[in-house]
Amino acid sequence: MKSLITIKKIQDLLLQGLNTSYVDDETSRRMWWASLEVVQKEFLSHTTQKGGFWVASPLPALTDKKCLTKMKGWLWSPKGFPYFQMDNAGFLPVDHSIKIKEDSNFVRNYKVLNLNTKDGYEPFLIIITTNFQCLLTIAGEKDKRTLLMRCDEKSLKTAIELIDAKLNQENSEEALNFRSAIKNLGDLNINHEFENSFWPSLSTKLANLIPKLSVQNATKNDDKSDQLTEAKLLQAISHEVRTPLATIRTLISSTLRKYSMDESMRNRLIQIDNECNEQIDRFGLIFNAAELVNNDISPSNQLARINLGEILYKLSPVWSKQLKRRGISVEIDIPKQLPEILSDSEKLELMLRGLIDKNTRGLREGSSLILELQPAGQKLKLQLKVKKFDNGKNEISNKEYGSDIGPVLNWNPQTGSLQLSQVATQKLLASLGGHVTQRRDTGLTVFFPIADTEYI
Repeated sequence: MKSLITIKKIQDLLLQGLNTSYVDDETSRRMWWASLEVVQKEFLSHTTQKGGFWVASPLPALTDKKCLTKMKGWLWSPKGFPYFQMDNAGFLPVDHSIKIKEDSNFVRNYKVLNLNTKDGYEPFLIIITTNFQCLLTIAGEKDKRTLLMRCDEKSLKTAIELIDAKLNQENSEEALNFRSAIKNLGDLNINHEFENSFWPSLSTKLANLIPKLSVQNATKNDDKSDQLTEAKLLQAISHEVRTPLATIRTLISSTLRKYSMDESMRNRLIQIDNECNEQIDRFGLIFNAAELVNNDISPSNQLARINLGEILYKLSPVWSKQLKRRGISVEIDIPKQLPEILSDSEKLELMLRGLIDKNTRGLREGSSLILELQPAGQKLKLQLKVKKFDNGKNEISNKEYGSDIGPVLNWNPQTGSLQLSQVATQKLLASLGGHVTQRRDTGLTVFFPIADTEYI
């Protein structure tokens, strides 16, 4: 039996025998963004030739419209990974992704293939044209990454052969298309000038990204001030996102009241309204978390008696309807006549919506969300658990992937989405009187103090 060909295996083979320096995850991402700009703006954008192909993972990487429309492409990406959704810009400069998304004349000319978990999530890109060839990737382990740029004939040949073998293992039809694209190129002219100029150009690009700091203000630039700056920026972004979404909801509401329309159009507008509302709630939660970090707020002393069971009963139909659209079921177990807790009703509702979103985003059709509320001594225990299933209805692991980017957000490469970090989630729930515990494969558990007990 032939060994499984993966993107990670290709990266590891290219890394063998090289003397290279390593950087942390954040630095590698900056190097990746800068490298893409160098490749596209300073080289590919000057080519007038048609034809050629590219292969990438886990995002298209190329953002130059001319490259994407003139060249064939193959993209290995996680299942359900929406193309150029705003939350999916982990390895792309956001401004480029917006430009392509808003271009109504853009024609997608590439095949999307399912990324295997063994492929890894490190960015990979190979571009082959008659007069320009380049392989670009981030390789290595966590916080020990390196940027590889290869354009020599031996490396390119090895990578192309392995990609062909991988396609042949997974999709024989696309393997034939890939070989056809190679054959149509004919002889390649290796661009040695590119190899000589890439690294100096990258160094210049990276140097321009570094903030200008004097010795005096550098000493003041500690971790705390960095966190506060990021939190303020998130607050501003959250506000700017929610404002136009609220305006859209107002216009939709007015349109539904004033104009007659067929049922399909009405349902579409209602669907848009629901999506806007979900994003408003989502960014409202991010705003609250950023405010918590920005002001270093301790648990509120303005908590009031509320009935958590009634809140869950009120919200459960909304969650059921929302998740049903994605083929996810909701199971709720809430006993009657539960004691009241101490919390903030309005903020807790927003937090609960956020927890549902965080725990169900990326779930496949057939999965289930289980929500349980029950007494636990002098507290109420709220549990959110999920049963994940693959397409064959086989239960799969609840293991989560993701890395924190700052004090508030976490980026999950499996779903390509930004969510609240675990630390931000814990702080938010603490400000609402809750104490959260989270263990791998056991879901999320939150304890709330019963109102009759002394609140500490």
